[in-house]
Amino acid sequence: MGPSDLLPRMKDQGYAVDRMDRRRAWVEEKTGASLRHIGSLSFDPERMRGNIENPIGVAQVPVGVAGPILVHGQHARGLFYVPMATTEGALIRSYERGMVALTRAGGVQTAVLADENQIAPTFFFDDVHSAHAFAKWAPAHLAEMQIVAATTTRHGKLTGLKCYQIGRQVLVNFGFTTGDAQGMNMIVKAADAVCAWIRNQQPGSSYLIFSGLCSEKRASGFVMTRGKGKRVTAGALLTNDVLRMYLHVTAAQLFRVWQSTVIGHLQAGAMGYNAHYANGLTAIFIATGQDVANVVNAACGVTNFELHPEGLFVSVTLPALSVATVGGGTGLPTQREALEIMGCHGTGKAKKFAEVVAAALLGGEISMGAAIASGEFVAAHEHYGRNRPSRE
Repeated sequence: MGPSDLLPRMKDQGYAVDRMDRRRAWVEEKTGASLRHIGSLSFDPERMRGNIENPIGVAQVPVGVAGPILVHGQHARGLFYVPMATTEGALIRSYERGMVALTRAGGVQTAVLADENQIAPTFFFDDVHSAHAFAKWAPAHLAEMQIVAATTTRHGKLTGLKCYQIGRQVLVNFGFTTGDAQGMNMIVKAADAVCAWIRNQQPGSSYLIFSGLCSEKRASGFVMTRGKGKRVTAGALLTNDVLRMYLHVTAAQLFRVWQSTVIGHLQAGAMGYNAHYANGLTAIFIATGQDVANVVNAACGVTNFELHPEGLFVSVTLPALSVATVGGGTGLPTQREALEIMGCHGTGKAKKFAEVVAAALLGGEISMGAAIASGEFVAAHEHYGRNRPSRE
């Protein structure tokens, strides 16, 4: 590799249209690829600043809409249409079918059970006794740590901590509220200030800001039990008539699909138990400007089906749903528009958005289960999917 192989450096990091065009032309010349579509923007690339480096254009992912889904939530109430960005044929049709069935059954009840993001630095000590003394000292000084954290942000608040001692190391899991932002950058800054204060209070200690305990963008038992972001649940009663008329199954058939897959999840050692949260989460996250890598956490959830005298009670519970309605990618033009479809852009909307997401995922769970139970799964993908997409 020589100097000519390095990407060109430009004034102000190259977000202006002419500089982005020059960078893209350099890539075209270097690789022989034509980037005409990547270079087709509908907005000023200066708006990408803070979201991406070395910009050359945009990735245009197809966006569809599923719904309506009727939500009876603490924060989301009414009929919603949910934008989803995907290249997987049949996905939106499947979610739409489930959402409509839930709506015809009377809608979905939703609730945000908790709202707390996590970060867990590691503190190092000379010996086990010093580490143990610190693990007892830290919780007693939470109030002082909260004051320090508050100096770094107006939107985040340190709510608690828990210490985990491993030999002469102590992992300190800090919990923060982050308002309507996803907030990871916010709480990293706040936690670092708190850690620096702790180091001054604990001579001889040192720290690293990430221990891995908080499981940022990783599936783990910790996010299942402790949570990360919003813990949200959604549930509904599917009546026998709705199951038969719109999903083409009986309650017993759909319950059997759910029950039988328990064995497979156990054999796989799965984190959580659900059909395909990741499909819906990824599509919604891309459309609305979320941090897509957080799908890894958010997909650790539990789908539950219960036989009921009138049909089947169905629910989803997501202990680690990190979503935002301000900051990050939510302010980019198409992502903002997608959030506005649901009335979920801006301050005070994150919990509403979380409830809509949970309700939408419930639609995806029952639709996929019904397709498997009725034998329609393969046919649906053949009809709407990539293999031989229908034009009807």
